[in-house]
Amino acid sequence: MLRKNRIISCALALLGSAILAFGLYHVHSVSSVTEGGALGLTLLLDHWLGISPAITGLVLNLVCYLLGWRTLGRGFLIYSAISAAGFSLFYGIFEQYPPLWPALAEMPAAAAVLGALFVGIGVGLCVRVGGAPTADDALAMSLSKLVRMPIEWVYLASDLVVLALSATYIPWRKLIWSLLTVILSGRIIGLIQRFGKSKEINQGKDA
Repeated sequence: MLRKNRIISCALALLGSAILAFGLYHVHSVSSVTEGGALGLTLLLDHWLGISPAITGLVLNLVCYLLGWRTLGRGFLIYSAISAAGFSLFYGIFEQYPPLWPALAEMPAAAAVLGALFVGIGVGLCVRVGGAPTADDALAMSLSKLVRMPIEWVYLASDLVVLALSATYIPWRKLIWSLLTVILSGRIIGLIQRFGKSKEINQGKDA
């Protein structure tokens, strides 16, 4: 039974990373809608300090995953490795073909909602089994446990800080759609993470 559960968890992590990669390539990469978090922070540092995202991204990833390992344990590293590797693999496959919806470049509202669905469902599946496909997710999972706050509020807080700082060089009209997508995606992640778990806890108590 334990082995079967682990196989299912690995499959869900790979499915989630595939959905996330699909959404980021076919929606986010062709629209002006972006995310906050570590990705937005690397772009901010590049704009104002001239530090390459290749450097800041590596440092932030190491710090966030190290925090996740210290906070969430060995299982986190295993499922995060599967999720992160799956994301890179699937994104590499998707980018071999042209985006499916290039018209989204002129439809920021649709891109914000559609992107939130892909990010929310994809990351939500990975987080549910205990893995983090990106550094943002590792940080959110760790802080959620440390401060005992629902994960969607952790996502929102970190994204709001980065988006607010990004307003120093990104037009506010573009940030409105980014704000919409991070609010929706964070909410979806939280719902997927908790779905059915309260019922499982209550059944355990009754047993």
